Amino acid sequence: MLVREFRRLVLLILPLLLLLYTVVRYSRNWSPISYNVTDWIQRIPSVSHVFGTQHEQHVLDSHSDSRNNNTTSGNNGLSGVLLNNEIESSESAHDSFGPDPKNTHIELFSTSTLDGRYFRVSFGDRLAINPNIIPHPLLEDTWIIIANHYSLDNTIPTDFVELACDAVFNEDNTELNCLFPPIPLPIAATGLGKCEGELQYASLNVGPHDARVFYGPRSPFIMYGSNSQETCFGQWIQDFRVLVNWDSGDDLEAINANLEGQEQENFFQLGTELRRPPPYSPMEKNWFLFWDPDGQMYAHYDIAPKRVFAKLEVDGLAGLDLAPSAAIDDERCMEMYMPKPGPVHESIHQSTNSLSITMCRRSDPSCSPSDANTFIFTIFQHKTFHDFHSVYEPYVMLFRRRTPFPVYGISQKPLWIHGRDARNQMFYVTSMSWKARGQKYHGYLDDTLFLNFGIEDRETASIDVLASDLLVGLGYCHET
Repeated sequence: MLVREFRRLVLLILPLLLLLYTVVRYSRNWSPISYNVTDWIQRIPSVSHVFGTQHEQHVLDSHSDSRNNNTTSGNNGLSGVLLNNEIESSESAHDSFGPDPKNTHIELFSTSTLDGRYFRVSFGDRLAINPNIIPHPLLEDTWIIIANHYSLDNTIPTDFVELACDAVFNEDNTELNCLFPPIPLPIAATGLGKCEGELQYASLNVGPHDARVFYGPRSPFIMYGSNSQETCFGQWIQDFRVLVNWDSGDDLEAINANLEGQEQENFFQLGTELRRPPPYSPMEKNWFLFWDPDGQMYAHYDIAPKRVFAKLEVDGLAGLDLAPSAAIDDERCMEMYMPKPGPVHESIHQSTNSLSITMCRRSDPSCSPSDANTFIFTIFQHKTFHDFHSVYEPYVMLFRRRTPFPVYGISQKPLWIHGRDARNQMFYVTSMSWKARGQKYHGYLDDTLFLNFGIEDRETASIDVLASDLLVGLGYCHET
């Protein structure tokens, strides 16, 4: 009799305990670990499942007023959307288009797919996020693709690698596929980092996060996040050629460069941590490099709430913040054209590497690069995080190529990639590069470039567009 009553009691109490746990688990105020820890782990869906997406709302509330640029970007945040479809299907999760994007965005169409949609970037049977594409140094119609590998088997991943392979398009240009199985890039681990208190968990990190692979004026580089010697998590750089089987006739380039009295780029042979003007954030992310016409290298650290950039030396040391020299004009222009984040769960942050562009057509015989018509451009994103789901809207920013590098123009509307299903579908732009083999940092309006992005933490993709299409609808600073 007592046994029977005990069983009934257990059957009654157990559902109540499960219900109580569920309520507590999904309470907005519940947090097993501070978001600063999970923010370190970039866009790994299984980690989103473990830690819960409430942390993303917490960090946007607590940090957006201080260093918006260092909040989580589309390529390294926790979105709460699981790769294994623990949310609803893509069709049901993104069935709200809202206003026609043709009226609110600049729509981008592929130059190579028949329907103008973006194409997939595939690493075979390996799962990968945060894609990069650069032209192959030797082979025509071949590119090197790079992205973060992840595994659904790791509930709380601590080991991270970047996958790379040579890739070609399929017959209808709807997919860029590896020719051979991708290989991990041999990037060295960087120690424990100065991770204290709630951030001690980040010391478990081994390997690179959220890499950007891009060309400078002559050489390709890989820039990635890893544990820092200065703060908890910082930005590192290495010559990309050291990490892959690279043979592009660089010896001949070096000879020609020496004949012209120019120094060949041969620094960053080992992974080198990049520095910044103080103060440091515990988690530094989303920096990009740029070059002036003389080949001097600079690092751009923040775009909002104010710009921060500095001269960068070949040992990774940074000079003084140069942004105050252009601050008066920049602030006026950015106040006019930058998107305005809402007070809760919204931010502005840097997104891609930079490229240089001359604002006339390569096919025009009278087109000649000068300080008056050549600019540096990058893409930043307006991020919103509502209802446990992130949405990113990309914008272009141009600035002049000589110090103090004032802002020249900003997109008045965000970019819309053709093939995006709905306004609340998460497309996050990670990197960009010129498409043609042999083209490195500089291009013209009629050149084609790749714009690379992730979709809902499920897919890697890209779209090839004319550079001029990115620059439609710019708001020019001199008009303010």
